[in-house]
Amino acid sequence: MTNIEYADIRCPEAAETLAVNDGIRWLRMPLPFSLDHINLWLLRDSGGWVVVDTGINSAKTRDVWRSTFEDVMRGEPATHVIATHLHPDHSGCAGWLTAEFDVDLWMTNLEFTLCRHLIAESDTPAPESNVAFYRSAGFEEKQLEQYRDNFGMFGRMVGALPASYRCMRDGERLEFAGFHWQVVTGGGHSPEHACLYDDERNILIAGDMLLPAISPNISVWPTNAAGNPLHDWFDGLRRLAARLPTDVLVLPAHGKPYRGAHARIAQLMRNHETRLDRLLSVCDTPHRVVDVFETLYNVPINDGNRIMATGEAIAHLHYLCRDGTMTVEADEAGVNWYRRA
Repeated sequence: MTNIEYADIRCPEAAETLAVNDGIRWLRMPLPFSLDHINLWLLRDSGGWVVVDTGINSAKTRDVWRSTFEDVMRGEPATHVIATHLHPDHSGCAGWLTAEFDVDLWMTNLEFTLCRHLIAESDTPAPESNVAFYRSAGFEEKQLEQYRDNFGMFGRMVGALPASYRCMRDGERLEFAGFHWQVVTGGGHSPEHACLYDDERNILIAGDMLLPAISPNISVWPTNAAGNPLHDWFDGLRRLAARLPTDVLVLPAHGKPYRGAHARIAQLMRNHETRLDRLLSVCDTPHRVVDVFETLYNVPINDGNRIMATGEAIAHLHYLCRDGTMTVEADEAGVNWYRRA
């Protein structure tokens, strides 16, 4: 396939569930953001249902889940809870769901451990190393103070996780009610994001790895300030391309199910390669991170999106520094200046 083709499946309304395939139900969970929904998946299991992704930790989310327990699961329990990755719309209610049904939480190792770390530090002041990270990007003192004030938001959207978990690994095959799902991991958007691929039915639960209409955020964060997530992202996309047939049905976390995974992978990679080329074209003179926003983005950067825009800009700059086409030097104030090598 050279383009993506949306599946002939009606999109459910908010909080509604629809059958996608034998033993797979699609739950459209509302989100209180500009991206106003997340797609969650219920997989038929022996004696119950496997929950794949959970929604943010909120009273509204829990109310939707209670209705789903009664109207869709019809009193049958959840047998396992799977979080494809740590972000709040995917893991927020994981702890609550595992406690409700006294079942295990399945995540990859890096996602679980980083999620626990971020929850734990949500009740603490912003570390000075984090503040220095954003100062080095060119933040003004007012913007640094706003960062300090908003620090801990993660823990307000993600409930406490259980003390133990079931670790998923790349290549592992999971069996639910006679259907087999292979774990395919990839980094970049998060450290060890898990997709689930059923090769018998040719279906991929993609989480945020292969969204049909938007590109997931690929960012460097203060917890791994020297990271190269764009390199990890490209690696993950190539791994998916190597394992998936062209006509796989992709069930994404946002948007509608579609076919054309290889075409979408190529689009996503081209999008970031274009951004890399733009950065090289403007950085003949030194630039701070905040100076390249106009080059990278087609929307204004403001208080609401500055943190994510900064992380993604740094991800692209780090990628170029690692391949030797960009250099970086810090000035006396600790601000980084990037220049084409």
